[in-house]
Amino acid sequence: MPATPTDSPSRDDPGRIAAAISTAVVHVFSEHTGRGPTKARTTIDGTTVVVILQETMTTAERSLVEAGKQAEVLQLRRSFQETMRDDLVAVVERLTAARVNAFMSANHIKPDTAAEIFLLDSKVAS
Repeated sequence: MPATPTDSPSRDDPGRIAAAISTAVVHVFSEHTGRGPTKARTTIDGTTVVVILQETMTTAERSLVEAGKQAEVLQLRRSFQETMRDDLVAVVERLTAARVNAFMSANHIKPDTAAEIFLLDSKVAS
């Protein structure tokens, strides 16, 4: 698991947990792709954690999109997310103190947006 610049916040502060998850997910993306998303927002609702990322594509991916290779970029993103899966799950488990039962990921080209969805085994304290 990669180191993240954020210490573990108290489990009973969901706002700080959400901010820490956003920071950690951007860090994981940066470690794996060489560039992190420019915007990230995490929402926690009970046992569901959703991270919305914007402006995720690298320069090379944007060039491929401009050349009409959207499908290839989406496949590349799926491959990246498969390789990042363990690191993403680990940071969410560490920061929420809950086990991730399911992880899903989706990407969109225009606008350049991604969603990382984590289903936990217990609620994050509110």
